[in-house]
Amino acid sequence: IVGDEGEEIGTANILEGPNGVLLRITLNEGALTPGWHGLHLHQKGDCSDTGEFKLSGGHVGKVDGGHGLLNPEGPEGGDIPNIWVAADGSAGYEAFTTLTTGASLMDADGSAIIIHENEDDHMTQPIGGAGARVACGAIE
Repeated sequence: IVGDEGEEIGTANILEGPNGVLLRITLNEGALTPGWHGLHLHQKGDCSDTGEFKLSGGHVGKVDGGHGLLNPEGPEGGDIPNIWVAADGSAGYEAFTTLTTGASLMDADGSAIIIHENEDDHMTQPIGGAGARVACGAIE
């Protein structure tokens, strides 16, 4: 996982199970600002536009008006619970999702883990008010 200046700030491990995908993320000390941050799976495994991370595309399984784990019109396949960053800027995080599969994340153009500057409220369109993309990890 790289930060908004292109530096490596952590790692992600993705394991496919029979009914979904397990995500384990570790962020180094000083990686991000403390507090809650939105975390989503995005359509393309491209983090090359450092600081913006727009080349990762939209959310996996995008549904117009359907973003959010609490949204009755959703959720999208890329919706994941927020990540908590400790006071020293580090994080240890594990989440399981049944909304996507390892095979779909590893398609021809891969996918990406995106961490946003703010927390996701799991309802507001299109990204839960999570703000700018501040970290990106290509899934290839």
